[in-house]
Amino acid sequence: MISYQFLDHGKPLQKILHDTPKPEGTEVLVRITRSGVCHSDLHIWDGYFDWGGGKRFYVKERGCVPPFTLGHEPFGIVEDFGSSVSRIDKKIRKGQKRIVFPWIGCGKCAICRSGQDNYCVSGSRFLGVNRPGAYASHVLVPHPKYLVDARGIDDAFASTLACSGLTTYSASAKLPELGPKDWVAVLGCGGLGLVCISVLRAKGVKNIIACDIDPGKLEAAKALGAKLTLDTGGSNSAADAAQKLAALAMGSLAGAIDLVGMPATAALGLGALRKGGRYVLCGLFGGELVHPLPPFAQRAIGIVGSYVGNLQELKEVVALAKKKKLKPTPVTTRPAAEVTAILEDLKAGKVLGRIVLAF
Repeated sequence: MISYQFLDHGKPLQKILHDTPKPEGTEVLVRITRSGVCHSDLHIWDGYFDWGGGKRFYVKERGCVPPFTLGHEPFGIVEDFGSSVSRIDKKIRKGQKRIVFPWIGCGKCAICRSGQDNYCVSGSRFLGVNRPGAYASHVLVPHPKYLVDARGIDDAFASTLACSGLTTYSASAKLPELGPKDWVAVLGCGGLGLVCISVLRAKGVKNIIACDIDPGKLEAAKALGAKLTLDTGGSNSAADAAQKLAALAMGSLAGAIDLVGMPATAALGLGALRKGGRYVLCGLFGGELVHPLPPFAQRAIGIVGSYVGNLQELKEVVALAKKKKLKPTPVTTRPAAEVTAILEDLKAGKVLGRIVLAF
């Protein structure tokens, strides 16, 4: 098998040849054909997350030590499986196309047993985060339950559902109950933001305001169903942008889903919410939140973090896509050998939607 690894943080990824693993017991070997490239990969490649105030969280502290293989949006073909798999899953066959659920927990703690692997305290087996991921020709999956049938969905778009689709679907479930006059803002219209609009529309939300500094991304947001757009690049301050957003929502901004996660977008979302509204944070761009405390109580607003999603939620996202309720977002497929250039393009903000590696 081959993989594309960084041998040191920030350095170009190298094509490495390995022995292809042999699955044992409940393990399944998946030959990767498509692998999405996510903005979170940039942080892991750089080696840290920005916590603001000069503080950093280094990924080596959660087990990501070079040489390392990125990639947490895996899609591929079942190539082989261990001797116990057929007893667990009677329907599994070699040659089946499957999305791989990458947020695999320890499998032993109470959180994992409740079906919330993505909230596992150890997060010990997250593909592309602290275990070798899908920037590779093969991935070893510990159990067939982590494979999701994606028949009828375009392969490249299907791969993006394991992270961008799942993350935004789970985030949308954390919004407050919406009334007919309520609005939801999507902050950031990159790979996550665009699919978030598609997810919201699939769930029946019509009053969506897309916010970004890139006019091209705002046009894409409109094509996917955003009713209104706000170019936040033209605002003189965060308070000015928040006032514009609140005005567009006619004072009824019930939810703001932040797919960027930086001080400016946090100030935008929190500043524009109506009383009782909720700010849902998914993005990991970095920084820290400085905000007076009394208004949280006085305005009864909530802040909730949302980290990817669970296996059941992925199945629900896939079901929406199969029923054609989830409008595909812009996806560009490029050869896996171009992965370093792709990461550089993503860092420079040159990507519309998602880029998917082809193996």
